[in-house]
Amino acid sequence: MTYLSPSILSADFSNLGQACRQVLDAGADMLHFDVMDGHFVPNISFGVPVLASLHKALPQAFYDVHLMISHPLAYVGAFAKAGASLITFHLESEDDPRAVIDAIHAAGCQAGLSVKPGTPVEEVFPYLDQLELVLVMSVEPGFGGQKFMPVALEKLSALVRECEARGRELYLEVDGGVDARTAPLCTAAGANLLVAGSAVFGAPDPARACALLKGGEKGECHV
Repeated sequence: MTYLSPSILSADFSNLGQACRQVLDAGADMLHFDVMDGHFVPNISFGVPVLASLHKALPQAFYDVHLMISHPLAYVGAFAKAGASLITFHLESEDDPRAVIDAIHAAGCQAGLSVKPGTPVEEVFPYLDQLELVLVMSVEPGFGGQKFMPVALEKLSALVRECEARGRELYLEVDGGVDARTAPLCTAAGANLLVAGSAVFGAPDPARACALLKGGEKGECHV
C-alpha cells in the first residue's frame, strides 16, 4: 500500500485550508507539515500557530509534522497540542533521540526519525523498535524544488531488509524530488509513504496527480 503526504510548502497560502482540503479530496492520505527554524536548515517556514489554525479548519486530517529544527524536544508538546498526528525529527538534531521519541509518544503522537542524504541509514537502526516511521531525505532539507538523489533508494532497500529481519512494519517515507517519474523508483525500493509538493499542489488535476504517484491505490491512515 502506498500513501501520499503532500507538502503544504507548495500550497497556496492565500487560501491554505481550501488548498489542503482539495488535495485530501483528490486522494492524498495526509498533510506533510515542514517546520524549519533557520538554524538546523538555512530557511524558515512556519510553526505552531499555522498548524493549530489548519487543524481547526480540517480537524479530521492526519498531520505528518516534520521538524527540521535543532532542538525538537522543546517543541514536541506544542506541536502535539496543535494537532500533530505524527512527529518526525532529525537524527542530526542536537537532542537525544530516545528522549525525543519518548516525548513524542508521551504527547500521544506517532514518532518518526529522519536522516539527511549524507547520513548512513544504519544510524537509525538502534531506534527502529521505538518508531512508527523512518523518513529518508532524497534532497538536502530546507528548500523545495531540488533534484532527487538516488542514494535514497539504497537507503530504503536497507531499511526494508532491516525491518523484515526484525519483523517490524513501519511507514518508510521519502521526501524530496518525488514526482511521477521518481515515485515508482521509491516504491520499488520499499517506500510506502511519499512526500510530494509541487507535483500535487501545482498539478492542474490533483486527483490525477495523486493517482499517478500512488499507482492507482488509495490508502487509509491509522492514528
